[in-house]
Amino acid sequence: MIYPTILCGGSGTRLWPLSRQSYPKQFLCLTSENSLLQETALRVVGGGFSAPILLCNHEHRFLVSEQMQRVGISPTAVCLEPVPRSTAPAAAIAALLAQEKDEEATVLLLPSDHAIGDLTSFTSAVQLGLQAAKKGKLVTFGIAATKPETGYGYIRPADEIEGVMGVRSVQQFVEKPGAVVAEKMVSEGGYYWNSGIFLFQVSTYLEELSRLEPYILSACKDAIKKSERDLDFLRLDYRAYEACASVSIDVAVMEKTGRAAVVPTNMDWCDLGGWAALWEAGSKDDNNNVLKGNIVAQDVSGSYLHSAGPMLAAIGVENIVVVADQDTVLVAPKNRSREVKDLVECLKKKGRPESSTHLRVFRPWGWYQKIDVGEGFQVKRICVNPGKRLSMQYHNRRAEHWIVVNGVATVTRGEQTFPLIANQSTYIPIGEKHRLENHGDKPLYFIEVQTGDYLGEDDIVRLDDDFGRN
Repeated sequence: MIYPTILCGGSGTRLWPLSRQSYPKQFLCLTSENSLLQETALRVVGGGFSAPILLCNHEHRFLVSEQMQRVGISPTAVCLEPVPRSTAPAAAIAALLAQEKDEEATVLLLPSDHAIGDLTSFTSAVQLGLQAAKKGKLVTFGIAATKPETGYGYIRPADEIEGVMGVRSVQQFVEKPGAVVAEKMVSEGGYYWNSGIFLFQVSTYLEELSRLEPYILSACKDAIKKSERDLDFLRLDYRAYEACASVSIDVAVMEKTGRAAVVPTNMDWCDLGGWAALWEAGSKDDNNNVLKGNIVAQDVSGSYLHSAGPMLAAIGVENIVVVADQDTVLVAPKNRSREVKDLVECLKKKGRPESSTHLRVFRPWGWYQKIDVGEGFQVKRICVNPGKRLSMQYHNRRAEHWIVVNGVATVTRGEQTFPLIANQSTYIPIGEKHRLENHGDKPLYFIEVQTGDYLGEDDIVRLDDDFGRN
């Protein structure tokens, strides 16, 4: 079996403001009705693939789980990384977990934020790479370098591998070159972009990692040995994994091994690393624009306009990126859209919450969105998904007023439990234990008005919680 391993980490900076730390781009629907994560998982269903292994951080665990449920996928494992440690340790964790299932397992390491337009070519490339992996090769997939892109790594191939037509050994890896070097390589021809997708038998990767970076392998084994089950998640041991070096699989293994191989492929691949990349990958109108959401454009060309909320109107501009979220608007020349990451770092240093969170905050039971806030009060719109409930909790410094807008709520307040329907309300005094549940088959919407001298999210004392957050 091939064990697809999907890397679901991410800091949410390159596609800000739609992507943020609390809800990075892999969870967004940018190229279809499915999120990038869902598209990645659906790409490897059936056809010799096992259910996927997913690696994510603690904060995103319920998002990953919910998105997999929505597309009917039950993962082999959802593994929680306590700290980010790049792709070499992640690949080791995947190899060790797959090895527990099958000594001869093969791992397909996949970023969760790539777009692949030609699924047939992707599948054919994987099957071709599998032949090389069975010969002890560590396989990556190369995309023909058609322009001097400085955001990608490059591969210079060598001779074809004996007995595997179409797969070549790797002569050289070039890590994200400057503009001059990239221009030279593209003009010379014969170079491929490194797609960041890898295929290997677990025994091959673990042997090479043991030889080249033994401390990484040791730390990863220790992190799994001391791991704990948390609901449906495997929580890696913090101290063991923290001791692991943070290094990419390219630097740790692929650039040093003599067993690297590349499968040249034309799978219509795009690393969605910035707004310019989304413009390139998107369907364009007659003026070469990509327009998403509520857009009015007059005399606009070569631009990417995206609104996730208000109407976005533009007149007489070209080669520009404008992205409007509900609380933030980004405007940038298209050729400078990669600098968004630097802008987000600047916002973080200034303590701006827009750098990391949206107005709508997702929780394992649904979401809430701030509507208004002022001295001594805060108003939220809240959605509770069907069959979900909030924790049994109380607050030390705030009271709450609940008004049901749509659906039927089951409310526990103190020792009482009672239903609330649309246009009905209740009051939760400071210090009163309470819980809200949705037993229906449709989302429950209500308005919450908080009053008190402190309204922070950390004024929640959980007594019982379905999601292990006590």
